[in-house]
Amino acid sequence: GSAGSGRRRAQQVLCLAAFLSVPPARPEPLRYSVAEEGESGSVVANVAEDAGLAPAQLSARRARLASEDGRQRFRLDRGTGRLVVAERLDREELCGQSGTCTLPLELLLADPLQFFRVEVAVEDINDHSPAFPEERVTLKILETSNPGSRFPLEGARDLDVGSNGVQAYSIAPENEYFSVSFGSQIMDEKYVELVLEKALDREEQAEVGFSLIAVDGGSPPRSGTTQIHIVVLDANDNAPIFTQDLYVGQVLENSPEGSVVLSVVATDQDAGPNGDITYEFSQVVGQSHSAFVIDPVSGEIRLTKPLDFEAAETHELSVRATDGGGLSAICKVLVEVVDVNDNAPELVVSSFSSPLPENVLPGTVVALFAVKDRDAGANGKISCALEDQLSFSLRPAYKNYYELVTVSVLDREETARYILTVTAADAGSPPLTTTQTFTVDISDVNDNVPVFNQTSYTMYVHENNVPTVLVGAVSASDADVGPNAKVTYSLAPAQPAEQPPCSCISVNSENGHVFVLRPLDYERVRQIEVSVSASDAGSPPLSANVTVRLLVVDENDNAPLVLYPAQDSSPASSELVPMSAEAGYLVTKVVAVDADSGQNSWLSYHLLRATDPGLFAVGAQSGEVRLRRPVTERDAVKQKLVVLVRDNGRPPLSATAALSTLLLKDFSDVRLPHSSLAAEDEGGSLTTYLIISLVFVSLLFLVSTAAFVTRKVCKRKELKGEHVLYGTGHLQSGLADAAAAGTLPHAYCYEISLTTGSGNSEFKFLKPIVPSLPPQHCAMETNAPSLRK
Repeated sequence: GSAGSGRRRAQQVLCLAAFLSVPPARPEPLRYSVAEEGESGSVVANVAEDAGLAPAQLSARRARLASEDGRQRFRLDRGTGRLVVAERLDREELCGQSGTCTLPLELLLADPLQFFRVEVAVEDINDHSPAFPEERVTLKILETSNPGSRFPLEGARDLDVGSNGVQAYSIAPENEYFSVSFGSQIMDEKYVELVLEKALDREEQAEVGFSLIAVDGGSPPRSGTTQIHIVVLDANDNAPIFTQDLYVGQVLENSPEGSVVLSVVATDQDAGPNGDITYEFSQVVGQSHSAFVIDPVSGEIRLTKPLDFEAAETHELSVRATDGGGLSAICKVLVEVVDVNDNAPELVVSSFSSPLPENVLPGTVVALFAVKDRDAGANGKISCALEDQLSFSLRPAYKNYYELVTVSVLDREETARYILTVTAADAGSPPLTTTQTFTVDISDVNDNVPVFNQTSYTMYVHENNVPTVLVGAVSASDADVGPNAKVTYSLAPAQPAEQPPCSCISVNSENGHVFVLRPLDYERVRQIEVSVSASDAGSPPLSANVTVRLLVVDENDNAPLVLYPAQDSSPASSELVPMSAEAGYLVTKVVAVDADSGQNSWLSYHLLRATDPGLFAVGAQSGEVRLRRPVTERDAVKQKLVVLVRDNGRPPLSATAALSTLLLKDFSDVRLPHSSLAAEDEGGSLTTYLIISLVFVSLLFLVSTAAFVTRKVCKRKELKGEHVLYGTGHLQSGLADAAAAGTLPHAYCYEISLTTGSGNSEFKFLKPIVPSLPPQHCAMETNAPSLRK
């Protein structure tokens, strides 16, 4: 026991001496390098020699290696002092895509305590081939794409770094349509684009296929291949364009699932399906999108799980926007995971003007406000944004002041009120925001002309109307408000100005009601056209005119007028009919007119009364009086007829035409009718006197009979010496009167040729001797009365 205690004391003395003799830890670390994928046991360096330690000291002082993460990737051979590889080193697993990969170690010694810092750089070797995200890529390209157009592709990823990474791209087999372009862009991100060298023609070649080869710079070089399939499309000649090449978003590490990160926005100038954009993540080797989801329609990116700031400070995403025609664009999204900010910005309004006249000039200041944040540094740095930037925008004034100004012409009729939301956000993690709402009312100016609801108006009034009758209304509206929208109506001055104004039409200035002030006669005025003006109460007032056409509607207020036979002749004329006339023989024609129009002037003819109704027939439309049957000996020599002429109005108006006919066996008796008429007239008088006095009846009868017989004998003697006779006196006078009055369309002369002893009568109707009279024209759009025969 005493021997053991003596040895321990001797060792303590030696350790104390050794500790006192060891120099302090070196300020600079011992740096070494080793290639990745080295076998376990590979020698890195002699750390004992570089540290100035003897191999024996390593065991004596219990030398050991320590790492930050506790993993023993290296071990120390205490016997030789060499640093050797303890396990296979994979640089890509240890450091990913970092340009350098350094593993820090500490060499610890006891008795006395001493340590040395050791850094081992793991050198990359070309142990990975380039790899494309997809084995086959299909691109849809419009045939209208111009040569020189570029189409972005997802480049190949090589887990190696430096010269061992992807260095070049090529196409195999080479084709005349495409070449490949390769380079660097934002954040040294490599890009690969297909360049169109020759215009495509879908009708010539609908599809193009080739291989895209990525080659790294290792020795020997490695390569990766993907198949490119080009589908040539028609007409969609605009690819989506992102509003930004790079979107940066910040998310609190404790943000819950479903939190919005940001929204990417791409626009496409095409219309219809070719302009509909869908968003999706573009899969890239080495990237994981499991923590994010993107709305395919809005482009809004949300979290699917909470993020861990300690695990990863940033997340890089690649978003592809594809339109309905297959064209696409790619943007980068950088999501930064940040810590908490606990003070929201404050917004203080200094001045605010509302309402604004709608004719203010762009650049007019609406509001002035200041923003401040009690936080400091990035958390106190404030930015302001306006949600609606179509008509208004924010403009920095000075220091932390902002102006809310107009950027375009305002139109109250389009938007009478703007609700503007200004958002002030600090640069904290996550940023806190404050919103201020400005309600801007737009006041009206008189900039809109009244507009009629019709381009023209047509109104109707029945003739013989009562005075001040309402026939319709005009209506105009004004898009302004208040007095600027109050519309008054008036009759516009006549054009040209020398014409007299219309005195029969009036317009209510308040409601636009149109009145006819006095009765109108359709036969004199068919239509009236005036111009109505609608004026607002603005200053100066604005006005518009519209044409109002008033059509006079005919009423059945005119009875038919009989032109032939004339009804005012005394005695009435008689028509001659031979006893030999057959059925259908034209006796005469009743001619009448009606001053009305339309169906009110449609005339029809009816036989009202007749001595023998069965002998005659009247044409309902023509007014022709014809024999219904042949004349017989039993028929009376003189026939009286009354023809009713009736129009088609509601109610109908009518007139009568009285006429008489003489049935003659021989036209040698042509003068008989007038003697008979005289006798009958005298007989009518004698009948009256017979009632007065029976004494005179016999005497008058004998006298009349004697006179009649004597006159008849004389007339027959005169007829034997004549061959041509023109009508009777009454017939000639009736025709002459009708022709002179201009009421008959033609005047006729009847020529009667007789031969002595002839048993038959022969008529010859000559052509008209009086021309047709021209129609009369009225100054105020009137029509001549229609003539129905």
